[in-house]
Amino acid sequence: MDFRRSYRSAAVTYVDLVSRVPADKWDGPGLGDWTVRELVGHTVSSALRQVPVVLTTPGGEIVVSSAEGYWALARQVPADIYAAAVAASGDDAHATGLVLGDDPADAIRELAGRATQAVATAADDDVVLTAAGGMRVRDWLPTRTFELVVHGIDLAAATGVPHNFSPEAVAEATARAARVAIAVGEGEMLLRALTGRGELPPKFSIV
Repeated sequence: MDFRRSYRSAAVTYVDLVSRVPADKWDGPGLGDWTVRELVGHTVSSALRQVPVVLTTPGGEIVVSSAEGYWALARQVPADIYAAAVAASGDDAHATGLVLGDDPADAIRELAGRATQAVATAADDDVVLTAAGGMRVRDWLPTRTFELVVHGIDLAAATGVPHNFSPEAVAEATARAARVAIAVGEGEMLLRALTGRGELPPKFSIV
């Protein structure tokens, strides 16, 4: 599927999922230390709200040349910088969750509309400024689709509300995760685990 269509599809599905979250679930457990509201806040901030900003900010030279390189870069930064980024992400998740107010679905629907409009006007090879540095639109946007699908599945698991991500969307996210594992040197270990020839370490993650 074209990367624009994949993003739009994931955004529409995510908005629908949020609209079905029961009111009594918002302050319950979401993911790790996050509440459901904070989990949604993180997803909205990273995968919807920032999209129009990034797509209209020139990035200069290309620093990261692939979607998998975006996550692989996190393995290369000093531990203290990574820890600071994680802490900032948590603060942003909390703040964004609060800003969504009493009717998160309406606010998120509006943000998704702005994001998809921005996607429609950006050229594939435009170089934009991302958290990892300059990236082509066609390389960066799939990282936002991945966020929507993975955290959408997280939200469904936390709330017991079935998600409607298509098999194609789940397959794309799974394939993307496998490519990240290869990029960080863990492809063979993942392949062996997926084919019953080995096991992954506890809490293994490619992000």
